[in-house]
Amino acid sequence: MLIDQSQSLQNVAVVGLGKIGLTLAAVFANNGYKVVGADINKEVVTSVNQGKSHVNNEPGLDQLVLHAHKNNTLSATSVTTEAVAHSDIIVVIVPVLVDDQNNVDYQFIDSAVHDIAKGIKKGSLVIFETTLPPGDTKNRFGKKIEELSGLSMEKDFHLAYSPERVYSNRILEDLQNYPKVVGGLNRQSLELASNFYKRALDCNLIEVSSLETAEFSKVAECVYRDVNIALANELAVFAEEKGVNMAEVITASNSQPYSHLHSPGIGVGGHCIPIYPYFFIDKGLDQGLTPMSRQINDNMANYAVSKIEKEIGSLENENVLILGLSYRENVKEPTKSTSLLLIDQLKNKKANLLINDPLFTDSEIQKYGANPLSLEDSFVSEIDVVILQAFHQEYSHLDFSKFSKCKLVLDGRNKLNEHEISQLGIKYKGIGN
Repeated sequence: MLIDQSQSLQNVAVVGLGKIGLTLAAVFANNGYKVVGADINKEVVTSVNQGKSHVNNEPGLDQLVLHAHKNNTLSATSVTTEAVAHSDIIVVIVPVLVDDQNNVDYQFIDSAVHDIAKGIKKGSLVIFETTLPPGDTKNRFGKKIEELSGLSMEKDFHLAYSPERVYSNRILEDLQNYPKVVGGLNRQSLELASNFYKRALDCNLIEVSSLETAEFSKVAECVYRDVNIALANELAVFAEEKGVNMAEVITASNSQPYSHLHSPGIGVGGHCIPIYPYFFIDKGLDQGLTPMSRQINDNMANYAVSKIEKEIGSLENENVLILGLSYRENVKEPTKSTSLLLIDQLKNKKANLLINDPLFTDSEIQKYGANPLSLEDSFVSEIDVVILQAFHQEYSHLDFSKFSKCKLVLDGRNKLNEHEISQLGIKYKGIGN
């Protein structure tokens, strides 16, 4: 017998209070739901229970968390089972990563699902927002919940998948602007999940025919971007060989409405683009553009170092400064950052490696095997090579005259002022020019 669809679903557990999970929890809590966030990090739990956001650089989030705290609609706990037991809707946003061999790493979400299964009650709706390989919502996690809880999918609990599709520093904006893709185990699961998101997010929806379609769509988005960035990087390298400026090519080519060339760069980092293609690769898509693109983009760090060597010779004992430990601008996130590949490359070349990143403390930088360097330190005058990896806003007006002994600036994002740098007698090299 199917569950009565008229049940009132008012209590929500959000499992995982990272930057996306906390934002979702705060939005839900301000749109008519009583929300309990669950996270294994007790400092995060304490912060939320004080009405404070632990996430920086997300416009509007601080106010939403505080407002929900004052209204007693948002709280947090480190005991996932309890949060789930008191909730009718469980939204799961716990990361799935890849290990050093690029195998899918389920350790965090497997643990979370174990706790969910121990607390779930009949009639609950479980929605996964974590990006997953196609088939995992039902075949890995739905079945695990069945196994541990004694409840059955369709008969005792509902199951849906709706991937997060947001970008750091603008999560609230993206939640409003991007349609929410929703797939369900069956029609009833789909309707329950869709009705929840209509109320909780007040956004447009795209209902798809299955859990697997929804899962596939999110991974496909990231593969598309990875493939197109790889194409841009491949063309940029070729343009350099032919003495052509790739930036001009992109402007000219993209004036035609069917051309969408991406910008080349020193590499691809973050939680999404360099990780999620492996969700297809590990499922059997191990030939063709998807794996090739991963190889091309990860090789850009090696290409960047080779460009430097071509200009100045050996890097042994040269003082090399990387600007930006983070994988991209204005975000404190080192996951899969190209800087990590550069660190390995430069260590192998026996360079004296230094990193500046205004978003990280000195001790955080040192954990990655590099020496931190403040741009106010007098040692900047001893730097031989500067590599721009993440174009933080702090670098937009960087005074390169302080780098009095610098031989070369490699602009890995094509963002710096080539004319100003060249006027100082410093060689300037970008990607694709």
